[in-house]
Amino acid sequence: MTKNMTAGDPGRLIFFFALPLIAGNMMQQLYSFVDTLIVGRFLGVNALAAVGCTGSLMFLALGFIMGFCTGITIYTGQRFGADDAAGVRRSAAMCILLGMLTALLLTAFVFPLTRPLLILMETPPEILDGAVDFLSIIFAGLMVFLLLYLQNCLIRALGDSTTPTVILGITLAINVVLEPIAILVLDLGIPGAAGATVAAQAIGMLVFFLYIRRRIPALCPVWQDFKPDASLLAAHLRLGLPMGLQSSVIALGAIILQVALNNLGALPVAAYAATQKIDAVAVMPMLSFGYAMAAYTAQNYGAQQYARIRAGVHACLKMSAAFAVAIGILLIAFGTHLLALFVGADAQGAEEVIVYGQTFLTVNGSTYIILAVLLVYRNVLQGLGQSVVPTIAGAMELVMRAGAAIFLCAHLGFLGACLANPLAWVGAGIPVVIAYFWTEKTLRSA
Repeated sequence: MTKNMTAGDPGRLIFFFALPLIAGNMMQQLYSFVDTLIVGRFLGVNALAAVGCTGSLMFLALGFIMGFCTGITIYTGQRFGADDAAGVRRSAAMCILLGMLTALLLTAFVFPLTRPLLILMETPPEILDGAVDFLSIIFAGLMVFLLLYLQNCLIRALGDSTTPTVILGITLAINVVLEPIAILVLDLGIPGAAGATVAAQAIGMLVFFLYIRRRIPALCPVWQDFKPDASLLAAHLRLGLPMGLQSSVIALGAIILQVALNNLGALPVAAYAATQKIDAVAVMPMLSFGYAMAAYTAQNYGAQQYARIRAGVHACLKMSAAFAVAIGILLIAFGTHLLALFVGADAQGAEEVIVYGQTFLTVNGSTYIILAVLLVYRNVLQGLGQSVVPTIAGAMELVMRAGAAIFLCAHLGFLGACLANPLAWVGAGIPVVIAYFWTEKTLRSA
């Protein structure tokens, strides 16, 4: 059900909007988590490393899609906040056209480069073929992922964060069933893990489509809504492209870091792969509060409720920071138990993988509060339609991660890789915080 967030207590609205988002985004990450866990447990450490080393390249493509879809649907949320029903439908039509074109172009670009890119990243020879198999199938399914995520973002833009959570939960459940069947019953190995994920996402995409057609007429454009409009196209691209490129720039930093890790050997790569999956789930509350702020800000900006935006920021900062501290403590205290799920106590190299992994979780868990602040302020700026500063922040993340890969990994080994995220968050946070307070001053005078 759609939700107007231009009236009511800001903190309460953001909290209850964010809760389903937390669950939904965790489920989104659990796709990758399940892939890695099942592969690591049943196919071995080398297979775990093979799937894990694809993470940065997957982020390059999937991250662009997620950023682009989030960006273009901000315009949809602004039209909804302004009570412009025709504008919402035309925005949905433009999102569909731009999304499908983006998926086609991205697939055509990245699919043929799968093996060359992995070789360029100095992927260890013993895991190269497995990595190519996994990544090729994921890239072949980019259109499926985009349509799944775009529909998710469109529903969120109208203030409904519960329905996407339910549908993503169904999709995850299907994946959890299909993947063991593909690996253990059909003996399809690493390709089976990737294929099961794409198949589950295809089912989720269809469920989203049927729900929107039956329950959300505001997101069901008619043929005339697809009429070309240069100004509408520009308005969407002005939001979508910078956010997509921002994610891709961040991914480039992750790729550079992955190259440095690949030179450390298969065990550090396996450890990093496992910790990335744990970390991705752990940061979901902070990311979800950020997404909630983007939707909340977009609607209130469209309604010209500037004082409500400031009140929402203050409330969201407190909630996100509290989650960050709690999750950080849990990872530091229980990280070894989570890592053991991926490799098993008796697997070859398991003890070393767990030691490496706990170092990562301790360093990152203790600095999550920096990430929490960054995500709130960055998403507020994006909800206001600002794209330049978040893109600059993404560039800062690239610089910091590249620096960690080039300099810190060379001198500190795996610890240098662990420091990459905190340094990136600090680097990105500086321009974002400055820009927010400058913007807040402007809104106060409006």
